[in-house]
Amino acid sequence: MHAPIGVFDSGIGGLSILQALRAELPFEDFVYVADSGHAPYGERDPAHVIARARAITRYLRDQHHIKALVIACNTATAAAIHLLRHEQPDLPIIGVEPALKPAALHSQTKRIGVMATQSTLDSEKFQALLTSLKGQAEFICQPCSGLAAAIESGDAGRVQALCTQYTSAIGKLGAETGEIDILVLGCTHYPFARDQLQSLVGGAVTLLDSGTPVARQTRRVLEAQSLLANKFDTSHLFCYTGNSDSIHGATKRWLNIKTPTQYINI
Repeated sequence: MHAPIGVFDSGIGGLSILQALRAELPFEDFVYVADSGHAPYGERDPAHVIARARAITRYLRDQHHIKALVIACNTATAAAIHLLRHEQPDLPIIGVEPALKPAALHSQTKRIGVMATQSTLDSEKFQALLTSLKGQAEFICQPCSGLAAAIESGDAGRVQALCTQYTSAIGKLGAETGEIDILVLGCTHYPFARDQLQSLVGGAVTLLDSGTPVARQTRRVLEAQSLLANKFDTSHLFCYTGNSDSIHGATKRWLNIKTPTQYINI
C-alpha cells in the first residue's frame, strides 16, 4: 500500500525515531509533523498534549491519508495513545515507551538509570511499566527538566551543562556491583545528545533508546495488515507549526537529506 506513514513529535526529537523507521522500512513514504509551536510536550499538562495529538492525527488523516501513525514522543504516547486508538480504531497506531524491558534483560548489575521528562515519569503508563518489571531490576529515574528544550533549540552549551547535571545526579555509573550499567534515554530528543552523554558516563555504560524497537514494531504491524509498500521512489514531507529553523537544521544534520518542508496552522 502506497499511502504514507505519519510521524509526529513536539519538535525534532522524533527524528531519532524516523531515522530508525527509514532504516527498517526503506520503501515507505513518511509525513513528519514537528509541533514546534507547542514544544516541549514534556513540560505541558496532559490535556494540552492530548489536544495536540488529536489535532495532528486529524490533519495527517484528512490531508495526507496516512495508513499508520507513529507517535514519536514518550510524553504524547503516555498521555494520548489509548484515547487515539479508541477514537481511530481503523488506524494502526504505534507509540514509544522508554526501553526499560530490554534494559532489564541486558543489565548485569540490575541497576538501571532512566532519563526522561517529568511528565513521562509521572504518567500512569510509565508507572504501570515500572510495576510490570518489579523484581527484575532497580530503576533510578531522573527527571531532566529543560534538556529536550535545549536540544530543540540547538543550545550546545546548555545541553552539555544539563547532561552533566543529570548524569551526576542519577548515581554511580559503571559495570561494578551496585553501579548503573545501562542508561535508558526516555525522551526521543535525548539520542541527539548521545555523544555528550556517552563521554560523561563512560564506555562501561550502555545507552538505550527506543528507535530500533519502535521501527521493528511498526514493520510487524504493517506486515500483519498487509500494508507494507514495495516501491523505490520514496518521498518525505516535513511539516512544522512553529519556527522552521530547528527542523531544517535537524533534517540536514541528523538525517542527511534535503526534503520539502511546510508550515501548517493547526
